[in-house]
Amino acid sequence: MPVNSREIRLASRPKGMPTADNFTMTTTELPSLQAEQVLVRNLFMSVDPYMRGRMNDARSYVPPFALGEPLQGGVVSEVVESRAEGFKPGDVVLSMFGWREYAIATPRDLRIVSREIEPLSVYLGTLGMTGMTAWAGLTMVDAKAGDVVYISGAAGAVGNVAGQLAKLRGCRVIGSASSDAKIKFLLDECGFDVAFNYRTQSVAEGLKASAPDGIDVYFDNVGGETLEAALTAMRVHGRIIACGSISGYNNEAPAPGPRNMMYFISKRLTMKGLIVSDWMDRQGEFVKEVGGYYKAGKIRDKETVVQGIENAVGAFRGLFEGDNIGKMVVQLAK
Repeated sequence: MPVNSREIRLASRPKGMPTADNFTMTTTELPSLQAEQVLVRNLFMSVDPYMRGRMNDARSYVPPFALGEPLQGGVVSEVVESRAEGFKPGDVVLSMFGWREYAIATPRDLRIVSREIEPLSVYLGTLGMTGMTAWAGLTMVDAKAGDVVYISGAAGAVGNVAGQLAKLRGCRVIGSASSDAKIKFLLDECGFDVAFNYRTQSVAEGLKASAPDGIDVYFDNVGGETLEAALTAMRVHGRIIACGSISGYNNEAPAPGPRNMMYFISKRLTMKGLIVSDWMDRQGEFVKEVGGYYKAGKIRDKETVVQGIENAVGAFRGLFEGDNIGKMVVQLAK
């Protein structure tokens, strides 16, 4: 039987905040399965801030999305049909063939995961690339017991996991987020020691009140003015994880850098850039540690779930409007 799949393609390159006009949804008929191919039905797809950079025609650590082609991103899928050894109908797999309802893949594109873990969408969040990003960042700077750790964008997919993992390491954890509901989530569900709303209190004020003696580690998901405020609050020999800069992703011109870069010298600071793909050789360590925490109920997975591929663009835009608490995922099928 022919399989028709709806897919979202990049119609034009956004200028500033993406709009619906930058995307188009098309229905395509998939070809018959060939040897060493697997047909999958996508269940949950990920939308992530880094995808905004791939919509520009600019050189980056990943190639830009091609105009007129389906977008890509992390997805949890179920095998429908297989002509490849090691895969059978009903298997749950991960791939990067998101932004579509069905896909044809080869074994090297897929990774089988356990059906026993619920919800399956956790493989896109706490047990997926965002969770591994949080783990890798803290590992990279050797966050340890007694450290004061500040996380910006703390209620997002990476930030909330980073905070929970830092607490498990014995750190004092401070987070900032954009609403009182998110602050409540950080304090009540994630166990942050302090959290403040940067829309009602500046980051500089929030850090001065919550960490008067300074911070040892800054997990930067925001950049811009937040990074500048964190530099002022850093202790001597502080460490910064440069994970993201969502405050500037939709800028049409580069924003000025922090005005207090001299602190890198006077405080002997270290700042390291983080790309999670560099850590894939240590994925087994991440799965063992964080998977163990999750199974033991020591770490929570929080999601904002949007229904239907027709709402995927809105979910993506929502990342930049503060719509999500935890990981933003789109449910494509049940």
